[in-house]
Amino acid sequence: MQKELEQVKIKAEQMIAAARDVSELEKIELEFFGRKEGTLNKILKGLKDLSPAEKKVVGPLANEIKSHLQQLLDERKSVLEDEALDAEIEKEKIDLTLPGKKKALGSLNPSSLVQYELEDIFRSLGFMVLDGPELESDYYNFEALNIPEFHPARDMQDTFYIKTKKGESKQVLRTHTSPVQVRAMQKYGAPLRAIVPGRVFRYEALDVSHDNNFYQLEGVMIEENISITNLIAVMKTLLKGIFKKDVKVRLRPGFFPFVEPGFELDINCLICGGRGCSVCKQSGWVELLPCGMIHPNVLKAGNIDPEKYSGFAFGLGLTRMVMMRYGIDDIRLLNSGDLRFLKQF
Repeated sequence: MQKELEQVKIKAEQMIAAARDVSELEKIELEFFGRKEGTLNKILKGLKDLSPAEKKVVGPLANEIKSHLQQLLDERKSVLEDEALDAEIEKEKIDLTLPGKKKALGSLNPSSLVQYELEDIFRSLGFMVLDGPELESDYYNFEALNIPEFHPARDMQDTFYIKTKKGESKQVLRTHTSPVQVRAMQKYGAPLRAIVPGRVFRYEALDVSHDNNFYQLEGVMIEENISITNLIAVMKTLLKGIFKKDVKVRLRPGFFPFVEPGFELDINCLICGGRGCSVCKQSGWVELLPCGMIHPNVLKAGNIDPEKYSGFAFGLGLTRMVMMRYGIDDIRLLNSGDLRFLKQF
């Protein structure tokens, strides 16, 4: 039995030394120390058949070998655990001398940048910033703005009509932000100062200066004794605030059913400096801002007394202003989703 114990010792030492990981050591421990099938335990069960003299020799030897092997297992396990931890640390090690990885961050569309700047300018002048539905009723989009059905002025705005069930009111993708004028009057009454930035839709042929969806910024100011002088003063403040310089403008008569009198405010093309290009259609001027004094019929639709209050309204071409601000010569780029273009802003 002494010889058998020595052989077990040698075999166990070799296996422990050759173990590559903790799970392998656990199998070795089970093989030699398992209660039922462990090699050492099987040998020790035979002690009862030995003579008293043999027991005195074999017993201590068996305990010594058992303690020795258990110590080897514990030491080897500690070494393997340290090696595994070192390997994991090395795997996750960060070389602080390497250049960092730049995280890809999104950026605002130039239309949003200009819109937020305009909102700040108008807030400083006491204007509220409002919003309205893009899917609008025919009433608010046309009739409440003094454009009754079959009026020729509807031909000025090519419209996307939405199919509705019989008996339901007509629905359109709004052609301008002006419907919120009447909605704001009905909700807040007078006096009123508000702007309405938002997307509008037109059935347009696409080219460098036309798209079928773009952005406007509606503005309305209603108080007692408001005149064209107030309109011009606000427009000059607006343009200087957004372009950071004085911009050459011209005011010419224009027909819009919801204002009387009506004007077209044009700015000198900032793309070509007034020399003429595809954006300004070789004219040197860009139509930017239809405006005028609010028509009495529109005030009445908003439940405001036109005998007591007057006001002006304007519809700023926000997308065109963006093009002027950043020198963009094709309106289609703004909705293209091309990150190479958008990352410039």
